Amino acid sequence: MTTTDHCGARWGFTASAFCSVSAEPPLVLACLAVSADSYRAFRTSSKWVVNILGEEHAPLANRFATKGADKFAGGEFDTDADGLPVLPEAVASLVCRTQARQPAGDHVILIGEAVNVRLRDQNPLVYYARDFARLSA
Repeated sequence: MTTTDHCGARWGFTASAFCSVSAEPPLVLACLAVSADSYRAFRTSSKWVVNILGEEHAPLANRFATKGADKFAGGEFDTDADGLPVLPEAVASLVCRTQARQPAGDHVILIGEAVNVRLRDQNPLVYYARDFARLSA
């Protein structure tokens, strides 16, 4: 997931899972540790992006999951009309407007309305049993 702070700096983290909350309006949620480097940016941002990674993006997922790493060092991201970092090679990108933030123990639940969705026809990166896996038919 990616966003920007009030100064325009880019922030992001790897969410191990996110889910649909509602079809109408289209709401999704993800959880973020309050100890995460990007917590402050997501706590105050009005919009953020869920970039659903493809099978080839395991190194990117690992980089975004590493505390202190330069998340955007690879130059893979474009900037959308709102200044948000969007991964053009993602399986899907959901630009979300923040609807709610709910404290939950040492995490915060981020709930957003998907206001712009872009899809590509490719296989997603799957995280299962503490490792990346492929889906098979």
